[in-house]
Amino acid sequence: MNIIDILTPEHTYNGLVCNSKKRALEATSEWLAETIPNIDATALFQALIGREKLGSTGFGDGIALPHCRLDNCEEVTGALVKLDKGVDFDAIDRQPVDIMFILLVPKAATNKHLQVLSTLAEQFGKQSFRERLRACENNVELFAAAIDTSL
Repeated sequence: MNIIDILTPEHTYNGLVCNSKKRALEATSEWLAETIPNIDATALFQALIGREKLGSTGFGDGIALPHCRLDNCEEVTGALVKLDKGVDFDAIDRQPVDIMFILLVPKAATNKHLQVLSTLAEQFGKQSFRERLRACENNVELFAAAIDTSL
């Protein structure tokens, strides 16, 4: 699996303005619900927050991988969000998060969910990949950097 398999330009957002983890997830839920069929913003937000209550998805190095399984989700969908500034995400390294990759998975796709998370963790674990994303100044650049598999 590559990021391009689950990410589209429409689900790439550079410069989301927010001041907390809760607001980042809420704003992202509202934005995604506008473009993904059958996804309700409130249900998505509640699912993401519910997952955070089990343990932070703050991966470290300024990265968070919020994820959830949803009844109305028809296919594995990713969204890449670069925040305008880092926010406290209760990350394992206590560093503020400035990049989120949100993963939405159909309720029944348990194995696929874990496989995709593993792939994302590997990719976002690369310092060069993170630096490339942080250097982006707009949505087009951010999408191009995310799907570039040359690293």
